[in-house]
Amino acid sequence: MDDLEFRRRLLADPNDNDPELIKTKNQSITNRHFSNELQQLDQQLKQALQVDIPDNLADRILFHQSSQVHPPKQSHYKRYLSYGLAASVMFFVGVMVGQQYGFSPQHPTQQVFTPISMSSIALQHVNAEAKFVEHTDEAVTLQQVNAKLKPFGTSMNQLPGHIYYLNYCGFEGNRALHMVVGTDKGKMTVFIVPQTSTQMATDSDHTNKSLLLPLQDASLIVVGDKDQKLMPIAEKLKSELYWQI
Repeated sequence: MDDLEFRRRLLADPNDNDPELIKTKNQSITNRHFSNELQQLDQQLKQALQVDIPDNLADRILFHQSSQVHPPKQSHYKRYLSYGLAASVMFFVGVMVGQQYGFSPQHPTQQVFTPISMSSIALQHVNAEAKFVEHTDEAVTLQQVNAKLKPFGTSMNQLPGHIYYLNYCGFEGNRALHMVVGTDKGKMTVFIVPQTSTQMATDSDHTNKSLLLPLQDASLIVVGDKDQKLMPIAEKLKSELYWQI
């Protein structure tokens, strides 16, 4: 699939899970970023359109219109134009009423997982994107990391090491932060998931292992090779996070 077809398909449906499309997406950082940005924009548009309209608003508008003195008979063209204008006004009034009374968009329901299941999901995520991040080096700065951490209500005092990759990712229905961090023992993958945990959890597969630590308003998950020690980097990351009160 060429870049033009890839972008056309994603513009039509940012959540298209066609295997060929996913393969093309993981072939370059540019494609990956383009896909993530479209998915975020699609989510923001869906949230913006979820505006609560006061009960009987349309009925009240129609009643008000019918109670007015009827104007002289209009031509078909003017009558159709009036109907279109009325529909536009009703839509505009609905949006403005929602803003005036502070109706906030309803956020989509997030999936809730146990600490062990989150550790397992992290392993699957790393295995699926191993080829994509293997040769990626974005040389991410502390400022870029904190910009991504802001929606989570936290920031980092200093980087735990070289950051090869940083972006949001889909975490089984949740929007998590995904980082690849360089350590003395090699690269490790870090997830910050916006779901609290009550206890530490671990998991492993044939090549990697994961460690979950509870945070103030989220969960920190570190994934590395089976021979890597995950606790030191996990504790270092946790100590560098500053949570807003």
